[in-house]
Amino acid sequence: MEYRAEGAQRFPTSYTLDALRRAMAAGDILESRALSFDSEKRLHFRLGEIEAIMPYEECADGVREGAVRDIALITRVGRPACFTVMEIDEQGAAPVALLSRTQAQQRCKAEYLDLLLPGDILPCRVTHLESFGAFCDIGCGVPALLPIDCMSVSRIQSPADRVHEGQDILCAVKSRDTEGRIVLTMKELLGTWLENAAAFAAGETVVGLVRSVEPYGVFVELAPNLAGLAEAAPGLDCGQLVSVYIKSIIPEKMKIKLVVLHAMRDETFAFPLEYRLHAGHIGRWIYSVPGAARVIETIFDG
Repeated sequence: MEYRAEGAQRFPTSYTLDALRRAMAAGDILESRALSFDSEKRLHFRLGEIEAIMPYEECADGVREGAVRDIALITRVGRPACFTVMEIDEQGAAPVALLSRTQAQQRCKAEYLDLLLPGDILPCRVTHLESFGAFCDIGCGVPALLPIDCMSVSRIQSPADRVHEGQDILCAVKSRDTEGRIVLTMKELLGTWLENAAAFAAGETVVGLVRSVEPYGVFVELAPNLAGLAEAAPGLDCGQLVSVYIKSIIPEKMKIKLVVLHAMRDETFAFPLEYRLHAGHIGRWIYSVPGAARVIETIFDG
């Protein structure tokens, strides 16, 4: 079974009683939009003409242990949630289905996430941003952190400079924290210095984003994993869109010399994420050019 982020897969807009019975018997993981969270801390759904309730302890893996806060459940209202059908009560005037997101997440972990190794590439969906990184759904609502320094080689001031909520991205497993939760990284999928620099040539004028303003010059991002240095220019701010002239490209020093020609005001812009790797496993990734004095690399297999 393929485990995807909540909302990243199609799910029926309506369900029949027979379909729910079959799903319960087969243990299928389904998905629908949560409509409310009541005073008894239960999530409510409507599956076609069938009322469905998700008891509090079934709302997420970790609720029983107190590892999941109620706000994480409340914010599911209006959003898709995955679940298995535990039971269908047909004793009353209308059938009521009892659902479990906890079971769906436990299966996702046991059959998919717990088997992943550092360096394995997986699809993710960004759920929300913090100053230190982006939290991503890596399957059935299971969260993982993508730290800000793992988003690209080019430094950024905020995760919002690179990704946005609801965005589908690719990441690699960086490690697991002390509690066994997956930590993600993305920069290794966005290309080496040479791969990125190959898209540019001296004498061209291109757009860039100011990433750092220093006394000795301005670092301008040309791609998420590539930046060049321009001479100091007054009035520039981080995140500002500029046009730059490429004076020279020096591969052996991993340097690109730029000249800022024009700075745009009140314009938003973000470079698209262009992945060089889309699936599989990375054992070792070297960003630097061969023979470079400074080696930038990531070793996953140790």
